[in-house]
Amino acid sequence: MTYPARSHVIKTFEQLLKLLPANERTKPQALLAVGGVQEFRNDTDREIIFRQESNFYYLTGCAVPSSLLLAVYQAGTSLEQSPSLDLFIPKAELADIMWSVPPPSLEEAKEKYDATRIDHPASLPGVIETVLKAYPDALFHTLPKVHPHFPKLPSQYTDLVLSAEGQHGAVTDAYLLSALHHARLIKDATEIEEIRHANAISSRAHEVVMRVLGQAVQGKIKRDAAAGIERPLLPAEWLIETEGEAEAIFVASCRREGSIHQAYPPIVAASSRASTLHYCCNDKAFAWGPIKPHDHLNRQQLSDATTKDFVPQVLLIDAGCEWNNYASDITRTMPVGNGGKFAPEAKAIYELVLEMQKASFDALKPGVHWDRIQYICHSTLVRGFQRLGIFKSPNDPDSGSWNSEEAILASGVSSPFFPHGVGHSLGLDVHDVPSTSKPSVNATIPSLSPDNSSFYSYLRLRLPLEAGMVVTVEPGIYFSPHLLAPVRDSKHINHEVLARYESVGGVRIEDVVHITETGYENLTTVRSDVEWVESVCSGSA
Repeated sequence: MTYPARSHVIKTFEQLLKLLPANERTKPQALLAVGGVQEFRNDTDREIIFRQESNFYYLTGCAVPSSLLLAVYQAGTSLEQSPSLDLFIPKAELADIMWSVPPPSLEEAKEKYDATRIDHPASLPGVIETVLKAYPDALFHTLPKVHPHFPKLPSQYTDLVLSAEGQHGAVTDAYLLSALHHARLIKDATEIEEIRHANAISSRAHEVVMRVLGQAVQGKIKRDAAAGIERPLLPAEWLIETEGEAEAIFVASCRREGSIHQAYPPIVAASSRASTLHYCCNDKAFAWGPIKPHDHLNRQQLSDATTKDFVPQVLLIDAGCEWNNYASDITRTMPVGNGGKFAPEAKAIYELVLEMQKASFDALKPGVHWDRIQYICHSTLVRGFQRLGIFKSPNDPDSGSWNSEEAILASGVSSPFFPHGVGHSLGLDVHDVPSTSKPSVNATIPSLSPDNSSFYSYLRLRLPLEAGMVVTVEPGIYFSPHLLAPVRDSKHINHEVLARYESVGGVRIEDVVHITETGYENLTTVRSDVEWVESVCSGSA
């Protein structure tokens, strides 16, 4: 299947026209883009695994380093429906062939990419001159010239536009990034399928980690006397006793299914470390209490006399791979210890986070503002904390209306427990199209009551939902000492009850959903209900 680069280019030009001043819209529009270059580690010749810059990939479907694109469009002409797309890929040099995989030949590239013409970069200056002769008043668009996040477009190409004798071409970097972000916000069918595939791979990888934990609980991971002494451990002999071991199994599962990149550094946090939202160290052992790190007794049941001081804990894994540069983003929180079952406090928090996510799902449809989904999560959290006794209720001893759900929401005291946004756009980047997802000037913000501005401080999406959006739904509850410090004297909190839950650390559950015309489609396939998670992590399923 050929990547729909031409339709993406048309979509981007259409968004450009909406952003341009009226007197510029009838002019021919040209787009000059450069792909990422092969980078090397610090001051060495060791290559860093290449991943194409997302905007360039969106416009070309080309993952070849050091490629360039020149596209030309004009409303009201044949170029409106069929813009010219000239893709320039590097010529294979002997050193490329000797040291690494060379770029495709022009003939191979013509079969693979949706472009009008494909050539080598040396021909680009001549093509620019030809465009200027045909369209002397063309307006050339580039990504921001001075920006640390984008590849640098060599100035020789824009200088050609500005210095062309007798021509009136101009170059601007004021509009293209915004146009691309607007275009990328709504996904087409091809993009949905790429994201679906990435999520399927990642879903299976999450399940693999859970099942390895469950096999250990059941004592099904066997080793002979030579294992780990006279020979290395084989994959079937691996136990998961550290965060890094869980990460290794997750990434290996994705790589075995053909995924090259993780969409972001995996977050693998056990115990209290699950309260750190972007914990990426993944370098600590699980809390085994008095058990020696290499006793491999984690498969025994908590009821065993030898493991009566075993520490039950959660393991939070927020990880997702890419497929053809499209991201997945899945979080599962699973029990470690206690025979693969959640401790009572952890189970109560986990079930409440599930409730928050279900309430979010029930509200998803086009037209609903994302702020409302965030508000629903906080409302659900407050009611759940009142049931658990962490937040006080009006009918508690020495309490009153000041501890009503409305009063607690207005106070913002739920924010330290759920400090982040309920989700974000997802596509070619895991936190996709930030300038469009959360515009600096935003007339769409609804008025909700009772409300607190702290609910939205870290929200990465603040728009009404539209069909074709892909978003994550990832509520969580955390017991971070740093975040809770400002509310230690809150009159809304029963601090004695709170103390019983703080050792949980954190729970997050995250799925990727596609907003449809009538609601949503969940693209994440690994289950999250308590019964299934415990059955897998205990090895009984």
